[in-house]
Amino acid sequence: MTAMKTEAMAQLVELCAAARERRRPVPAPLPPDCRPPSLDEAYRVQAALNERLSGRLGAVCGRKIGCTTPVMQRYLRIEHPCAGALHAGRTHRSPAAAPFGEHWRPGGECEIAVRLGRPLSTADAPFDRTAVADAVASCMAAIEIVDDRYENFRALDAASLVADDFFNAGAVVGVPVSAWSGLDLAALRGVMTINGVEVGAGIGADVMGHPLEALAWLANHAAATGRPLSEGDLVLTGSIVETHWVGPGDTVRVEIEGLGEAIVSFAP
Repeated sequence: MTAMKTEAMAQLVELCAAARERRRPVPAPLPPDCRPPSLDEAYRVQAALNERLSGRLGAVCGRKIGCTTPVMQRYLRIEHPCAGALHAGRTHRSPAAAPFGEHWRPGGECEIAVRLGRPLSTADAPFDRTAVADAVASCMAAIEIVDDRYENFRALDAASLVADDFFNAGAVVGVPVSAWSGLDLAALRGVMTINGVEVGAGIGADVMGHPLEALAWLANHAAATGRPLSEGDLVLTGSIVETHWVGPGDTVRVEIEGLGEAIVSFAP
């Protein structure tokens, strides 16, 4: 595996940080001299970027998983899951307001989220669905706030998007349900509306067959990269509807059967 040089990593971290800190779009495609040669290198860049952003956005408080459903894999033309980080300063309880002007091109996604009650450590890997279920303290409806902060995201490969947290710009979560084990997460139906108009629907089974399969994938990935999941981490398991981009003043609402709702308004 080809490793990125320190100077190339620093250049890419600066490009991605500038998109959020100084509103400069990430070029697409990335300059050849700082393009991650592999997903492994992209996750190394992501870790450095999150350390850089933590002073402004808050500490990393969890992870998001993208491309866990057929609808999102078709939309992004990526056939495998990809992970990103969630920052405490951009993770909110519903109902929430997200200033539209803080984003380039914001959008919403409909997700089943989980909160971990204990760590999923490297020593305990590998994990399967049963093992990660024992670590889940609660489940909830969630909206991932995504942001198209790129000149043209279609011109970026998966590694380039992973380096920049795979579109993540925040999360809004509903009331946690601690009695989630009595629910069939795979069968739960989720609906997303914008300004009261339904824009998409799906079920938990769309997420890799079961949302906890996505959590198991993430736990194994995180352990392999030396950044295992911790007690209290929030995990967004992936959108069961296609991303929908929003405008100033739009309100996004997600309802997950048995888990309640999450609402965010993009204040103009």
